[in-house]
Amino acid sequence: METLRSIWKLRDLRNSLLYVFGMLLIFRIAAHIPIPGVDAASLNQLFATNQFFGLLNIFSGGALEQFSVVAMGVAPYITASIIFQLLVMVIPSLEELQKEGEYGRMKINQYTRYATVPLAALQAFGLLALLEQGGRSGGVKIFQTALSRWETAVVVVTLVAGSVFLMWIGELVSEKHVGNGISLLIFAGILSGLITGLQQFFSILDPSQIPSVIAFTVIGLTTIIGIVVMNEGQRNIPVSYAKIVRGNRMLGGVNTHLPLRVSQAGVIPIIFAISIILFPPTIAQFLLTSTNSAVRSAATFVQQLFNNQLFYGIAYFVLVFLFTYFYTAVIFQPEQIAENLQKQGGFIPGIRPGRPTAEYLQTTINRLILPGAVFLSLIAVLPIVVQTWTGITTLTVGGTSILIVVSVVIESVKQIQAQITMRQYEGY
Repeated sequence: METLRSIWKLRDLRNSLLYVFGMLLIFRIAAHIPIPGVDAASLNQLFATNQFFGLLNIFSGGALEQFSVVAMGVAPYITASIIFQLLVMVIPSLEELQKEGEYGRMKINQYTRYATVPLAALQAFGLLALLEQGGRSGGVKIFQTALSRWETAVVVVTLVAGSVFLMWIGELVSEKHVGNGISLLIFAGILSGLITGLQQFFSILDPSQIPSVIAFTVIGLTTIIGIVVMNEGQRNIPVSYAKIVRGNRMLGGVNTHLPLRVSQAGVIPIIFAISIILFPPTIAQFLLTSTNSAVRSAATFVQQLFNNQLFYGIAYFVLVFLFTYFYTAVIFQPEQIAENLQKQGGFIPGIRPGRPTAEYLQTTINRLILPGAVFLSLIAVLPIVVQTWTGITTLTVGGTSILIVVSVVIESVKQIQAQITMRQYEGY
């Protein structure tokens, strides 16, 4: 309550929060403006039976389910950001640009925005084709009438404009320093979907399901606590800086630490894993109508294999586990950290500078990632476990959704507390 009173008393912070709420309200209004010609009932039926569209719906902030003008959400921008994170590691010019501080970061962000537009166009066209194909294979009709080429182009341009609009809103929100704008848009969509799911669930609640609801609630609370613990968990590597004598002054001699987080990769491994594991059934869905009997049989086998919950859960668990190590290896560069420490006169006590330091950091992070990778994999398969154990399918919230919500809340709270602390120092 003291924190809330402090927020309300600080005019700048209060205005920033009101501005953010206003932007989120605009986003939710846009999410309810449908593209003309869409059959909403058929679209909901398709989403109820397809996990791939469910994941896309999360990253669109819930707008894809209604196929609104912002149906693709911030997914193209997230894709572009991931691509440039990987390119920075393999293209020397981008790596040098990243080292140029604020200027380099702004240039890479600008390149990311440029890349978002063609990616959004490609994803919009692919989404239309996928919806139509998924509707045909599922026996539903997504559009009331077949789209002409001109109508298809108009829909694609509208979806691209919607994604760019949300990217702009996200960056405006980020400038207020009360949370990451892109993450807050996803957060708002997830909460909106959760409220709708609760309304639907309690409208058909059977008294015999109360024990399952209690078990579901306990699992949810335990999951949230676990995510907070793993998200905040870190190992502090002690770092000492040598004393340097310059004239009559002695510099350095500081003891500090290098924090290594248990969850280095965040939610990215889940995104990679779900994209890989849903690729074969998506391709098989297109081939179900093939005139070749062998291709059609193979497509049917792939569909049946991935519809098996046991196979799907094991494959999903393994992929998330492997991608956690892969993405951490991409973003965590022990050689670069060891080089920077050596240039600044820092060292880890008991470890020689240079290559031994890099090897020590690599060994430490490999051991540290293990519990994080196992936990993230369990979070990924949580919906399958909950559905099997409790029998509740109408209220099952994905582990990915919970992970995003908790991470966004923690990040926003930290930024707000930092602003409160900064203004308290200004008062002194």
